[in-house]
Amino acid sequence: MSKNDWPLWEVFIRSKQGLNHKHVGSLRAADAEMAIENARDVYTRRSEGISIWVIESNNVYASDPSDMDSLFEPSQTKVYRHPTFYVVPDGISHM
Repeated sequence: MSKNDWPLWEVFIRSKQGLNHKHVGSLRAADAEMAIENARDVYTRRSEGISIWVIESNNVYASDPSDMDSLFEPSQTKVYRHPTFYVVPDGISHM
């Protein structure tokens, strides 16, 4: 396998002050181990990260932008999200 045939990997870094991983870019690597090593070298040069995630780009599934309305419409139209939809058991008074 030549370097040009290596799969594309998406890189996510968790910063020292953050709780979530953020997408920082992409790179090519022969395997996951190499992808993490390369991501460390490329995306954490200033020791700003504490955790690295990599995933092959072909394993990332995304929504279609044309589905935006049905995916992100306000919760007002989704009654099952309102607490009044559920029956609260006796003895639970703080809800």
